[in-house]
Amino acid sequence: MQYRRLGNCGLQVSVVGYGSWLTMKRVSQSTSDELVRTAYESGINFFDTANVYGNGETERILATSLQGFRRDTYVLATKVYFPYGNHPFEGVNDRGLSRKHVFEQCHRSLAQLQTDYIDLYQCHRFDENTPLVETCRAMNDLVVQGKVLYWGVSQWSADQIRQAVEICNEHDWHRPRSNQPQYNMLQRQSEAEVLPTCRQLGLGVVAYSPLSQGVLTGKYAPAHQPPTGSRAADGNLGQWMEKVLTAENLEIVGRLSKLADGMRIRVSQLALAWCLRRPELSSCIVGATRPEQLAENVKAAGVELDKDVLDRIKVILGE
Repeated sequence: MQYRRLGNCGLQVSVVGYGSWLTMKRVSQSTSDELVRTAYESGINFFDTANVYGNGETERILATSLQGFRRDTYVLATKVYFPYGNHPFEGVNDRGLSRKHVFEQCHRSLAQLQTDYIDLYQCHRFDENTPLVETCRAMNDLVVQGKVLYWGVSQWSADQIRQAVEICNEHDWHRPRSNQPQYNMLQRQSEAEVLPTCRQLGLGVVAYSPLSQGVLTGKYAPAHQPPTGSRAADGNLGQWMEKVLTAENLEIVGRLSKLADGMRIRVSQLALAWCLRRPELSSCIVGATRPEQLAENVKAAGVELDKDVLDRIKVILGE
């Protein structure tokens, strides 16, 4: 395993991180224990979740799985923004990045994660209805109180990130240290402005869905039904994949698979190594339902892509 700093702060995270979006909702506690143990023993020290995943259940499952490891040996990240409960009018403040919601959800996550502090607390989305200065101050106060060590954002635009950093610099508050955008070979919208802005301002990039929800593993083939048990075959989980699971993308994955075969690596490892070619990336968050999937993805940390391979990838991606 290799480790990189989270942007320009001192925190070191594994270049392959363990994510829990969707996948942990599909596994039992015992399977989660096995997955987390596999991740930890493979050198992964970065574990990412969110309060909204499984309506809090994912945080609890992950916390239980991590109990066997020393707290100082891993980095625990979670998020706040989305409504937590299912209340109609009682939960009018159960959303967004107001000081009230941020503080209440931070304390809830601390309890569910069975920890005294959160290493990285992330604003899951940008909140148009809350003054940004209020959110920045709330996050700064959590850091000052020692309940959060670093704070970051997820899926924020370049302008939103820039404004947050400017506010924090102006007030001498703890500034955001990371951004978590969706980034992979098939979904590259963040390359134009978000990634360069993060690099310029010193935010570490934590890429989520670096395998495009499993499409870049090569498990899906053109004109074939999704394999039984796969995410795309699930009526609920598959809804997130409609935009990416296209004939054009599957053709691209087929060509990438041939390239990976010639390198004697998996196409998933090629896809992760391609993401990690960018210096502003601190970690790629991967999910798994089986230990062997994790073990395979971890090997991407040691894959080096030379100029010839990168040029061939450019052609395949249509650059």
